[in-house]
Amino acid sequence: MNTSTLASPVTAPDSGHQGRLAGLLKHQTTPIFIAFVLVCAALVLMTGSFATPRNFSNIMVQASIVGIAAVGATFIIITGGIDLSVGAVVGLAGMVGAQLVHAGMDPILGLLVTIAFAMLCGAFNGASVAFLKITPFIVTLALLGMAQGLTLQLSQGESVYDLPKALTWLGGGTIAGLPVPVPLTFVVFAIGAFVLNRTTFGHKVFAVGGNKEAARLAGINYRRVIFWVYAIAGACAGLSAVVLVGRLGSATPTAGLGLELQVIAAVVIGGTSLFGGKGSLFGTLIGVLFIAVVNNGLTLLNVNPYWIQIVQGAIIFVAVLMDSINSGRLRQDA
Repeated sequence: MNTSTLASPVTAPDSGHQGRLAGLLKHQTTPIFIAFVLVCAALVLMTGSFATPRNFSNIMVQASIVGIAAVGATFIIITGGIDLSVGAVVGLAGMVGAQLVHAGMDPILGLLVTIAFAMLCGAFNGASVAFLKITPFIVTLALLGMAQGLTLQLSQGESVYDLPKALTWLGGGTIAGLPVPVPLTFVVFAIGAFVLNRTTFGHKVFAVGGNKEAARLAGINYRRVIFWVYAIAGACAGLSAVVLVGRLGSATPTAGLGLELQVIAAVVIGGTSLFGGKGSLFGTLIGVLFIAVVNNGLTLLNVNPYWIQIVQGAIIFVAVLMDSINSGRLRQDA
């Protein structure tokens, strides 16, 4: 009897399990998922108030604004781009919508105008990058400055209060006792994941990020793809603006400041490569939750707020370093 026929039933399943385990360990989201679980476990042991339903609800609501904006940012970064203006656009769109509603516009129409205005800002970025061939870093940095200036000009440094509930419900309302931003965030992630993984457009996004020239030779209009990923990111920023205005119950001139740092960090920490062509919205979701949990944990531990920013910067540095190592950039430059 051939001994291989006896050995194969025993060894094949083990090697299969080992292969799947090795593949799982090498997956881009595995390290951050393990870190997320370890941080949660440590905070459960170190604080008495972390593992409570109320605190979990707070974490999810706080994560919603970054999370919704991060969905659009994931699309951009997969194409190899970057958007530094997302925080400023959130602040400006929220101020525009709030002032229009405060001046008498129907709240539902004001909500739609807020999202459409932010999408227009994203389209400006996309057109500049795709058709004028301006570097994403420069374009979005310029829009960041313009949006912040416009927000201050429109508001004259004053916040807009007394907004109707129809405008603030998405950020401050509840559904069956659950804060609206929580299910809204998961719906946005689900739609984004479907578009990215199950549609032709999503496949083109990965193709453009992986190799733009190869995508062009394959018949993909890469400029159109780049334009639309920035427009989609703008729409996500507009929805984040509506949620932020609802949470605060007002539109403030400083809303959205520094948001771009958390959004980009969440996407990169979640395994999306800054060099393009690789990423997932599941990883971004874990990245968003990881940052929210770290911020919440440091607050519960009464850590100086300045240290929270330092920790966020350190996390970004480690994530980018790991991205460089995984992509082989460091080895190529050595």
